[in-house]
Amino acid sequence: MFDKDAASGNSRESNDDWNRDLVNRLAFAAVDEQRRARRWGIFFKFLMAGYLLLLLFLYMPTDWSDLSKVSEKHTALVDFKGIITDSSEASADKIITGLRAAFEDEGTSGVILRANSPGGSPVQSAYIYDEIKRLRELYPDTPLYAVVTDMCASGCYYVASAADDIYVDKSSIIGSIGVRMDSFGFVDTMEKLGVERRLYTAGKSKGFLDPFTPSKPADVEHVKVLLESIHKQFINSVKTGRGDRLKDEPKLFTGLVWTGEESLSMGLADEIGSSGYVAREIIGEAEIVEFTEKPDLLERLSERIGVAMAKGMGELLMTGTGAVH
Repeated sequence: MFDKDAASGNSRESNDDWNRDLVNRLAFAAVDEQRRARRWGIFFKFLMAGYLLLLLFLYMPTDWSDLSKVSEKHTALVDFKGIITDSSEASADKIITGLRAAFEDEGTSGVILRANSPGGSPVQSAYIYDEIKRLRELYPDTPLYAVVTDMCASGCYYVASAADDIYVDKSSIIGSIGVRMDSFGFVDTMEKLGVERRLYTAGKSKGFLDPFTPSKPADVEHVKVLLESIHKQFINSVKTGRGDRLKDEPKLFTGLVWTGEESLSMGLADEIGSSGYVAREIIGEAEIVEFTEKPDLLERLSERIGVAMAKGMGELLMTGTGAVH
């Protein structure tokens, strides 16, 4: 005979077990949710801390001596390196900004323009040259010396010639006082490939020096006159800056380069010496404070990201190469 009371008891026990299981599951779910929340909280805290450290790193001066720019007497240093263009590290805007800050600082006893450049834009070079002349007139008691490391050629020497004196290393490369324009000719290549050049212009000389059409003697002569004019401006600026220190050497303005040691006998440089030597022995202030214009936050961030990505890709490629046997 079926026992209703027993069945009812079993049903209650089953319900109690189900309720306890549900409560346990809810409790564990709540604990898991709290753990996940704590983990995400910790993650975001670390993320924020990393972000703040990155900002601190980007804004932190690369040279701690920057913090003393307005304190005791010192030698001011402006780095002038790389190809001279309007968007490079050696652009007129960046170099002039650094030079102005150096001259305007009350603690500056003398300025060193540390040069290491193969040259570049004659316009950017002329801007810097003219500004050096202006600053020297504005601050007659603050000398400016160019110190060449590896190379100071073409537009770089244009700029350096405005300095009071030029110091070099024996192995530095100096000179290249000349002007050039590069081009290519693809006429024969196009004929071999069967490619037809279609050029439409308004103005009979608008397409002059087009690399896909034969060069015209009149166009070549026009460019030669143009380059000669810029070359004369270059020569006049160097002669103005160097004065009678330049020797009567026929090869001086031909575009050739010489070692730092050779440049002394030609009057292109004044003495062998490093930045430390000039600061200590010539200016008389061994403490060097850098006034080089730094890239802004976005430039520095993109540069560091680019370097990190390049390094990561390099390591990935090396790892992949190493895995192949």
